[in-house]
Amino acid sequence: MSVEPFGKHVTIVVFGASGDLAKKKTFPALFGLFREGELPSTIKVIGYARSELSDADFKERISANFKGVNDSNKHKVDEFLNLCSYTQGQYDSAEGFKKLNEEMEKYEKDSGVDKPERLFYLALPPSVFVTVASHIKENAYTKTGEVRLIVEKPFGNDLESSRKLQKSLAPLFTEEELYRIDHYLGKEMVKNLVFLRFSNEFLNASWNKNHIKSIQISFKEAFGTEGRGGYFDDIGIVRDVMQNHLLQVLTLLTMERPVSIDPEAIRDEKVKVLKAFGELETDDILLGQYTKSEDGTKPGYLDDDTVKGDSKCVTYAALGMQIHNERWEGVPIVMRAGKALKESKVEIRIQFKEVAKGMFNDIQRNELVMRIQPNEAVYMKINSKIPGISAVPSVTDLDLTYSSRYSKEFWIPEAYESLIRDCYLGNHANFVRDDELDLSWKLFTPLLQHIESKDGPTPEPYPYGSNGPKNLRPFLSDHGYNFYDEGTYEWPLTTPNVKGKM
Repeated sequence: MSVEPFGKHVTIVVFGASGDLAKKKTFPALFGLFREGELPSTIKVIGYARSELSDADFKERISANFKGVNDSNKHKVDEFLNLCSYTQGQYDSAEGFKKLNEEMEKYEKDSGVDKPERLFYLALPPSVFVTVASHIKENAYTKTGEVRLIVEKPFGNDLESSRKLQKSLAPLFTEEELYRIDHYLGKEMVKNLVFLRFSNEFLNASWNKNHIKSIQISFKEAFGTEGRGGYFDDIGIVRDVMQNHLLQVLTLLTMERPVSIDPEAIRDEKVKVLKAFGELETDDILLGQYTKSEDGTKPGYLDDDTVKGDSKCVTYAALGMQIHNERWEGVPIVMRAGKALKESKVEIRIQFKEVAKGMFNDIQRNELVMRIQPNEAVYMKINSKIPGISAVPSVTDLDLTYSSRYSKEFWIPEAYESLIRDCYLGNHANFVRDDELDLSWKLFTPLLQHIESKDGPTPEPYPYGSNGPKNLRPFLSDHGYNFYDEGTYEWPLTTPNVKGKM
């Protein structure tokens, strides 16, 4: 279904406007789009929350995290804030929503709008999604124009709660009106996956079980829960980043070529490959929980006062996965994520099969690495002769590091900027569809039930600031990944700070 972009007179309402998500992500993203000319100066932005805030306090609060402001564009801050206003109201009462609707109608009347266009952003906890959505439909919905509703994750806690949420939202808003935001789908390197795969024949031709030996997607954070353990204890690393962020990346990495760049064509292929995923085996996992750092300066997870002393919450997980289709049958896939590790990095690592023996008996596999964050990059490890009189092969790489290739003036939108812009344009490609969400929870819920059961596995301890559980290396080796002597790797001058360690 083709959806037209919104026009020049759009009302954008941010629910939860006094919260951290709105303050740190939503409003800075809206300002970033305005700063770059991606939002017109004729829009209306309304913050809605329960807090008693003056208009001045509200604007001071949301502008504290604006980015990209310099002497040449600082006037944009005042221009954007002049488009903003604040409405105080409860989430479970019609009164505030009626007041909000009056404000929107006044703006639309003053702007000469015949068909209102309204974008509602729910920067709220999921416990109030349905309540707020119901009041929007009853008191702030336009029947003569168009409405789009952005819903933040988590979209449920498991398959049952996800289906309950879906069932509650479905009568209120159509699938075309709903935009389920997973901010990882807005990251530049994730959005680039479709182009890298399908617009480069040499990659597309080798993207299968005949050439690829193993696939890894890793998510590493160099910090722990830092006082938020009580919140994290009910979530765990699998639910926090693997069922959503990393699975979304994996579906883009493994789906078949869409028939077009149309959003629904892309989402159709993501759903198809999800249906081919094998069950997550409970004996093909590696679980960990971080302890105090070896030097004693960083606390362990259980040292957090907000965490139960006997908690078995998983702060590190590596999952073996299989896709049972013609392209991927037999290719081991590992998805791994953890907190309190040695570094913060998210990357895709694809290791290709060995070349035929004979001419080369001991030569490294090619690897394609796509670093999602920090410092976006795509590089391929290749074998090449050492320059000069030597006949010895060495590993170097073909390197596209964004910070080296593109000037600092080149604007690469942040994830929330990119996704709000997509919603404004009516592009669903980078948002999660209902059947896609259902399949993802269907895949992960049995594993989560096993991990979180009374007799579930005890996570392996690993020190804060380490590479993770000590059994990680053998786990990866068992899943087809070969480790080599890194001393043979000639790192390029364009990426002097990038380390090749796993």
